[in-house]
Amino acid sequence: MCQHCTVPRAALLSALLALPALTAACGGSSPAPLAVPPPAPPQRAELGWVETTGAAGDRFVFRVERFAVTATGWSARVAVTNATSAAFEVGSADEPLSRAFGVMVFRTGALDELKRRDLERDLPDLRRAATFDPALPDALTPGATWSGTISASGALPAGLWVRVVFGAFVPSEKMPDTLRRQGVLDQLTWITDHAYRLRTR
Repeated sequence: MCQHCTVPRAALLSALLALPALTAACGGSSPAPLAVPPPAPPQRAELGWVETTGAAGDRFVFRVERFAVTATGWSARVAVTNATSAAFEVGSADEPLSRAFGVMVFRTGALDELKRRDLERDLPDLRRAATFDPALPDALTPGATWSGTISASGALPAGLWVRVVFGAFVPSEKMPDTLRRQGVLDQLTWITDHAYRLRTR
């Protein structure tokens, strides 16, 4: 979750950049390049994830029914329910960068990695959904649910872990108290606690 995450990437990068100079000074050869995982092959998983934030009677509910890697990209069947007393804007189709729906790829499926990287502001790049079927509404009113398929082109790395991202949800007026008590102040973006490991074959 986004109030919810290895060595920080900045520290790891600094160490890696220092290696060539160190080996050169010692008369050694350059280190071998880091292995890049191959693209994940086409695959499909029935997930049935259900996650919530807030308190009963005043919360958001996030569902991920299935996830697929296709020959050209990825897709996920998802749903989000606004079970709060407030209306939330979801961004406009004319401003796609205001929508944070998509996936993030992690090295492990451990929830501790997500929490740590979120606290360190070191989350992976968001691979944004490019299509929404049916169209995502501009807002979710109290009690409303949007259910559909999000998808995008582009390969995902085999053997790594995918989490689905929902958001950003911005209250039309003030943030419900139950969400504020959980540290959600201006907007809500949800990264799933669950993670799916991309198969290698």
